[in-house]
Order: sequence, then C-alpha cells, then structure tokens
Amino acid sequence: MSQAKFVIEHLEPELGKWSMIEYKHISKFLGKDRLWVTNVKNLSGQEELKEYATVITEPTVDLKLKNVCVLDPEGTEVLTPEDAKSIDYYLFGGILGGYPPRKRTEKELTKFLPKDYVVRHLGPMQMPTDSAVYTVNEIHNGKKFEDIPFFDKPEHKINQYEIVQIPMRYVNVNGKPLISAELLDHWSKSDDSDQRFGLYNANEDVPKDEEEEEEEEEEEEVEEDE
Repeated sequence: MSQAKFVIEHLEPELGKWSMIEYKHISKFLGKDRLWVTNVKNLSGQEELKEYATVITEPTVDLKLKNVCVLDPEGTEVLTPEDAKSIDYYLFGGILGGYPPRKRTEKELTKFLPKDYVVRHLGPMQMPTDSAVYTVNEIHNGKKFEDIPFFDKPEHKINQYEIVQIPMRYVNVNGKPLISAELLDHWSKSDDSDQRFGLYNANEDVPKDEEEEEEEEEEEEVEEDE
C-alpha cells in the first residue's frame, strides 16, 4: 500500500493554539513528510507549523491533485480499504468542531472541489481532525471502519470542581481516547473549549443533536395520535 499524503485545508480565520496543537499531534503519529496543511495565508504561527508539516499558502483546489478522497460527514458512503487502493491524497477540512455540527466541510470545502474527487464519511458522529486522520490511516492500511474502536462523548476533568463531556467521537488507542496531552492542558487553562464546543457539565442534561430531537418529536406525535 502506498504512503498516501494527508492534506488538511485550514478553514479557520486564524492559526490558533487549538489548531496548532492538533496539527502537531497529527504530525507526531503520522509523520511530517505525510502531512500537508494548505490555505495558510499570512497567518501568525505558520513558521512554527513548518516544523510539523508541509505548509502551502494556496487552497487545495489550486494544486490540481489527482486520486483525492475528501472526508466529509455529509458523504453518502463510509471509507473502506477498497477505496484506499486508488487514493493518493486524503483531504480534510481544518475546522475546529462546533456543537451541534454546522456542515462546514461541505459548505466551505467540498462544494468548491472537482466532481471527480471521491467523497466519504467516517460514521455518524463528528470527530476532531486528529482522530479523523488516525482513523483514515488505519483504513488506508487495511482495517475496516467497523473494526476500529472509539469513545463517544468522553468525559474530561477540567478542574476539581468541573467535569465536562465532549460531544465528539475519539479513536480508542490502548484503552484511552486519542487526545493530545497538550490539548487537555490547554482546555484546563482556558475557556476555549467551552466557546468552541458549547461544552456542558457532565452532571447536567446532555444537549441533543438534531437527529435525536427529530426522533423525540416523531415519538411525541405518535403518542398524541394514540
């Protein structure tokens, strides 16, 4: 199996601390030579990023790459090892996940790409970029998506008084969620996670996503009809 490149198109207006930590984490387990970060235009921190990835100022579409697979939650099929046989580049939206998901990959990346790019998803739950890259690399190396273990909505202790549940899916690596220790430390020292995810106390009611709300509305309608 060829060593595919993993291309992240940076879609945030800044190259913030959280993004940098995720890119560094990906570089650590994937390797600098396989990681490209595109669309990095005159952003503070891009020189530091060059230590961990190939940094490209242009958007990915300008590179005219061939044999590309876009990872988009709105894709209609899950990525398979069979797909991987013909893929040289995996493309991800460099987006800090919001809750609930806002389909930013589709709106800000996929819709502008050539129609011959393959579009695949990684299951129904949103993943952070580093977990998505790790998952795709596992599939590229022959593992089926359904054989990869995950943690859904893991809890994280912010301080001695607060535990939050992260409304995302993380790869299970050796019994632990694949989260950078540096990112956990960053969360504990700032409110960045609260602002970005809308994180909530684990003792409170868990916010429902759109699908869960629709299911509950349908159940209520059935009960009213009865």
